[in-house]
Amino acid sequence: MGRALEQLGYRVGGPFGVRDPAIAETAWPEAHRRLAEVDAVQDNPWPLLFRELDESFPASRFVLTVRPTDAWWASVVGHFGGRSTPMREWIYGPAHGDPVGHEALYRERYERHNAEVAAWFADRPDALLVLHLTEGEGWPELCGFLGRPVPDEPFPRVNAAGRVTTVANRSRDRARRLLGR
Repeated sequence: MGRALEQLGYRVGGPFGVRDPAIAETAWPEAHRRLAEVDAVQDNPWPLLFRELDESFPASRFVLTVRPTDAWWASVVGHFGGRSTPMREWIYGPAHGDPVGHEALYRERYERHNAEVAAWFADRPDALLVLHLTEGEGWPELCGFLGRPVPDEPFPRVNAAGRVTTVANRSRDRARRLLGR
């Protein structure tokens, strides 16, 4: 989503505070500080702040990207399995920062978040776009929602299965090359 918004000319802010042990207390003040530098935001902790963002910026528009829970869960385990972070402890609860062994909790929280967002915007459907990228939605829906022309290029699919490159993967690969492994 970040790449798509950048292609549409937005300055996009990404994740922060993943390893901050005080993220529950620092997220909103830090988010508010960062908002002066961007037009759009994506990734954690931004989804957790949707209510605060909506109340602080009432003319804003929100895009909720969804996919089937099974596909979401596979992605979570592939990206984060075996590792805990303070961010995920904030989202899923103390001692639940590693998705491994907590599948039911993670799935429930994902589905509950999507339902909470839908309920929050239920009386203002013009403020929320629920985008089903895995079902082929992309430019027409996003650009129609934002009032932008559809680009003459494919919708970016950066995190599509088989094409995921995370900072951790790049760092690991760089270290292996430096060590000759």
